Amino acid sequence: MACISSTFGISLRIFDGQHRHTSRPFVSVHSRCVFGNSLSVFHVNPLHSNPVNHYGPRDYCLFNGYRSFSTAFSSLASDSGFTEERVAVLVIGGGGREHAICYALKKSPSCDAVFCAPGNAGISSAGDATCISDLDILDSSSVISFCQKWGIGLVVVGPEGPLVAGLANDLVKAGISTFGPSSEAAALEGSKNFMKNLCDKYGIPTAKYQTFTDSFAAKKYIKEQGAPIVIKADGLAAGKGVIVATTLEEAYEAVDSMLVNGVFGSAGCRVIVEEFLEGEEASFFALVDGENAIPLESAQDHKRVGDGDTGPNTGGMGAYSPAPILTNELISMVMESIILPTVKGMSEEGCKFVGVLYAGLMIEKKSGLPKLIEYNVRFGDPECQVRKL
Repeated sequence: MACISSTFGISLRIFDGQHRHTSRPFVSVHSRCVFGNSLSVFHVNPLHSNPVNHYGPRDYCLFNGYRSFSTAFSSLASDSGFTEERVAVLVIGGGGREHAICYALKKSPSCDAVFCAPGNAGISSAGDATCISDLDILDSSSVISFCQKWGIGLVVVGPEGPLVAGLANDLVKAGISTFGPSSEAAALEGSKNFMKNLCDKYGIPTAKYQTFTDSFAAKKYIKEQGAPIVIKADGLAAGKGVIVATTLEEAYEAVDSMLVNGVFGSAGCRVIVEEFLEGEEASFFALVDGENAIPLESAQDHKRVGDGDTGPNTGGMGAYSPAPILTNELISMVMESIILPTVKGMSEEGCKFVGVLYAGLMIEKKSGLPKLIEYNVRFGDPECQVRKL
């Protein structure tokens, strides 16, 4: 089945002081609105030039490596040749990640108003968005009705749940510009088995693995491989579906909890038993338009609940940005060996990915090379906060 791509696109242009187009690059699809730490939207005043003939149609983005939207736009503040488009934006979600997105959008001169559903008390008290606590974000028809009533020009989907459930598909069908992948493309996060199969087919470096639905077969494989070893629920488990087992007993217990006891429900009805990789983790982000990708600033989060990187994994106990381990050389390597092959592979599968692609990486201790641990199809939480989108 072919995927439905979001209508949000990226048109990357870099300009000099005379408004001339000085470089070309990764993306050529136009967009109505851009938010984020490195992108700004503007129009060229026709008094200064003909934007259609000189730059191409409609909207234009500025990418200059700035960490914040406001910093990027301040470089243009004294230039009366640029006037920004203003749209109302709806942010879907209610966590710290969504607060960071709302915070950035409110500061953006491209945003006329910011709504957040359901939002939270922090967003509301800070005045960074108007929170719509009674809007059911899992009911596409309700979200579409709200967007049509309030003239929403762009929807930014924060969490993975609504994306996997198909909210972006429904919004796009209704003609509403949406930042986020279709449900088919969101399978990169929604099914670890799907992601691993894609890695196999397109030669993307990842840990050795096997997939199981039978606990006895899984335990037999674990015994053959030995510990430490990693047990993963196939589906979404709120960041808690990965168990790093240091002993065979821990691994057997993890398998039983998922396949026998159903601790994660349907998300754990299939498990991935994966090679344990020793090294340092990093979070890598890229904006993707379906065919091309632009790297954003990296981050490093810490998932274990206890001090000293001990205890079970969580959705994230804290983070910082950038990740010191990701040198320019490694960033280029990640783009060439992991991100771009993934984007190409999804396109060839008829399932183009549009949105932010978040690669969880392991920089192996023995080789110094990056391997893909997992994909997420949205901004990270807590990585989004430290990057102050």
